[in-house]
Amino acid sequence: MVVIRLARGGAKKRPFYNLVVADSRTRRDGRFIERIGFYNPIATDKEEGLRIAADRLSYWQQQGAQVSLTVARLVKQSGAKVSTTLA
Repeated sequence: MVVIRLARGGAKKRPFYNLVVADSRTRRDGRFIERIGFYNPIATDKEEGLRIAADRLSYWQQQGAQVSLTVARLVKQSGAKVSTTLA
């Protein structure tokens, strides 16, 4: 199954997450199919904290990709549309 989830990056105590499309059997930070955005939880007011390619998100959802609960929350926060049906 293909999932849209967060992959952690950044240094210790300085998290940075990539929104990735990946096979559910791969490791959290392992191989992915496509990077569709990022989330920086410690961004300042001057920095961009969240970017999502809404067109790629909707494309992968049409292909049957499942969205993780955290990604669904971030997408809702950004104002984009997301289908949160879980199998």
